[in-house]
Amino acid sequence: MRPSPNVFAVVMATGILSIGASRHGYAGLSSALGVLASAGLAVLVALVVLTAVIERRAAVWDLRDPDITLRLFTFVAACAVLDSRLEHHPVWVRVLGLVALISWSVLSALTLRNMLTRQWAALRDKAHGAWLLASVGTSGLVIVMAQMIRATGHTAWLAVAIPIWVAGLGVYLLMATLIMWRTVHERMDRDGFEPDTWILMGGMAIATLAGDLLGQLTSGAVSAALRAATVVTWGVATVWIPPLIYFVLHRIHNRPGMLQFRGVWWALVFPLGMYSVASQAMAIELDLPALDTVSLVFFWDAFAAWLIVALAGVRRAALASARVLVGSS
Repeated sequence: MRPSPNVFAVVMATGILSIGASRHGYAGLSSALGVLASAGLAVLVALVVLTAVIERRAAVWDLRDPDITLRLFTFVAACAVLDSRLEHHPVWVRVLGLVALISWSVLSALTLRNMLTRQWAALRDKAHGAWLLASVGTSGLVIVMAQMIRATGHTAWLAVAIPIWVAGLGVYLLMATLIMWRTVHERMDRDGFEPDTWILMGGMAIATLAGDLLGQLTSGAVSAALRAATVVTWGVATVWIPPLIYFVLHRIHNRPGMLQFRGVWWALVFPLGMYSVASQAMAIELDLPALDTVSLVFFWDAFAAWLIVALAGVRRAALASARVLVGSS
């Protein structure tokens, strides 16, 4: 079976939970999740390469399709999350940072080409939550750059990192507009919201963390502006939570069959974990200990969701294997 373009979402979700566990003092859990995330990235990359070899193709997916290239930003985000998790291992920080930068550059160029060759109405008709992964991947790259600046002291790179962070916000606004336009145009009912719609919240949460790191590396008016902007992005992420909870509960109530495992559910786990880490950063930034409690609550919510989705995935794989064995006997 050919892997989905957003297959690396499982690494994103597992990696951010590892970071959240570390920040809340659960060292053992953080290490276990970190190992799973690292192994997961290696296995998935090998799977993609193996698929290309078996199919005798240079690219597993059609890279002329914007939906494909946008969902592939999960690879950039996965590298960025693991890079953050392994911040005390300089070699891996540089390797993953370089891979994230190269993949982001290639996917950005391909996506720009793909979108410019299509009409806005055509883009609107295909837009969905996973398209926001371009913004998530961009913010993830900024986090990697911020860590490199902090490690090397080369603050001149801030002149690149800050514009990229702003560009990530612009990408978020563009994709969110396309999604909302499609919702209004098609008069989508409340059952039309997929789990990947939660990236509306996750995109702002990771932008908050990236902006907070940049704010720590700057001073004066620039630092003040960045810190103010991160409060806004965290606020927007927070505002998204109540309607997203309502829509997902409404959808589950009307369509209980949707609870069957699908890879798209990892797009729900990552935003929850990302909001936990972003809230913890805001607790320090705003000196509000209550937000640390909010962060802890969302961490355990995200971990519970991770367990459910992971177990559902294992169960589905086991049933599929059993059917293959029965069919071959």
